[in-house]
This record gives sequence, C-alpha cells and structure tokens, in this order.
Amino acid sequence: MSKTIQTKKGLVLKPDGVSNLGNVTFTDGTLTGLFADQKTCEAYGYKYNLATGTCSAFTTNFNIVGSVTERNKINLGTNNEIPANTQNNFVIGTNNLQDGFNNNTFILGNEHEIEAKIKNASILGGSRATVNRQSEVAIGGGQRTVTGGSGESSASFNSKRKTSTLELSCVTIDNTATNMTIQGDGESFINVENNSIIGYDIYITRLELGGSSGVVGNYSYRNIRGAVKIDNSGTMSFVVGFSRNIAKIGQNGTCIMADSTTGGVPSISVNVQDRNNVHNLWSASVTLHEVISETTF
Repeated sequence: MSKTIQTKKGLVLKPDGVSNLGNVTFTDGTLTGLFADQKTCEAYGYKYNLATGTCSAFTTNFNIVGSVTERNKINLGTNNEIPANTQNNFVIGTNNLQDGFNNNTFILGNEHEIEAKIKNASILGGSRATVNRQSEVAIGGGQRTVTGGSGESSASFNSKRKTSTLELSCVTIDNTATNMTIQGDGESFINVENNSIIGYDIYITRLELGGSSGVVGNYSYRNIRGAVKIDNSGTMSFVVGFSRNIAKIGQNGTCIMADSTTGGVPSISVNVQDRNNVHNLWSASVTLHEVISETTF
C-alpha cells in the first residue's frame, strides 16, 4: 500500500496490502497476510464478502481474470476441497481438505487436511495427515484403523500418525528461561493432542551476538532425543533418552523440551536458557514422530 495506515482504536489489525483481484490482507504489526473479520474490514471502508470471508477494496470482472485466479489454486486430482478464502494452494491427490484461510500451502497424497488459518505449510506424501501447526512440513501415517492378528486373537486400534518437521527460534539477553516459537513469530508453539505419544529429535544452535558478558561468535550445537506422553487429562510426561553436545566454542547454555501450554491450548516447545548479559540467537530444527490414539490412556 502506498501510504501508512494507522491501526484504528479498538482493533488489532490494519490493512497491509491489496492484491490484483482487490482482496485486502491485514497485519497485526508482526504477522502479515492476515484475513480480517467483517467489523475490521468495514471499519477501514472496505467491503466484506460474507460468502467467501474476504475483504475487498474493489470488485473484479472474473471473466477477465479467471485464469489468474485458477493459477493461484492448482488442483490436480479429484474430490479435493480448496475454499475460496484460501490463497496460493497446490494440491495433488484425492479427497484432500483445506479448512479455510490457508495461505501458501502444498498437499501431495490423499485424505490429508490442513486446518484453518495455517500458512506456509506442506504435506509431502503418505495419507491422512493433519497439519495443525504454522509452517509445518509433514508426512502422513496412513490408515486410521490398524488391525493385527487373526480370529479371536485379532485386535484393531484407531489412531492418527505422522512425522513432521518444524523450525523454531528465539533471542535471549539474560538468564530467563524462554520457550522458542515456530518461525520465531513470538507466539506459535507446537500444539499437541491428548492421548498421544510424541518422539522428538532436536538439533539446537546457540550463537552469541552481543551483551557485556558475551563473546560474539561463540556458539554451541546440541542434539536432544526423547519422547513425551500426553494422557487423556492433558498431563505431560517427558523422558530424555539422549542428549549430546556436538560442538561448541565457549559455553553450552541449557535446552530441554518442555510444556508450553498457553491459554488452555496444550503445546510443547524447546525451552532454552543462558547467562545474564549474554545476547543469544537460538535456532532449533525439530522432527516429531507422533501417534494420537483414539483409545484413552
């Protein structure tokens, strides 16, 4: 947008950009490309479309630009649902679902789902994966019902399974224990579900970049492997099976996988801590192997 727009009193979002099709996206000052509700849209003088859930600065002749719209939603397969209120979506396969307000997503396979308001996420294969975290890259675990044995000795269990990778980061300037956030956005942790077992493999880099007690260029690199059990009540039990300092110059700092539940939403995160007056940039690559059981425990 050509001029700076101030956030209106009582609102969180303000306009950030207008697409060639007239769709207005918003920002909260940190995240961009956000969608607004009707109240926010109309407060800035735009028109809200109840059918599509979009905010428009102007209307467009879709007979002219229909081909452009289709290029923003590539659907190679059958029975895939891509709502009108999503943008920049590429789906290859069958029976896949985007719940809405999804930006910059990719799905390959069948019966996958990307939950509402998830952006910059991918499902790379398999079947029946559900992506519920920002910027998550996942592979589906297949059949929901798995049966073993035969006759009276057979047993069937229903579950969801997937392997996924996430990138977390944060900055610390003192010895406050800090939960890292997905993509360093300052608010997104790794959402989890009850009755699940999550194995994790974390590679963490700590880089000193300032502070009166810091040495610019000192670093540490660590690998932590373990698992967390989340029972039916949401209680979490962590077990660390492996923790190794791979390389360092200077100090290590401390890192653990921890409960980061916020606002009643159960989640986990990599919790990091170092010394006072040391400015650190932290980065973590986290791979999760997740089993969510329909049998409670």
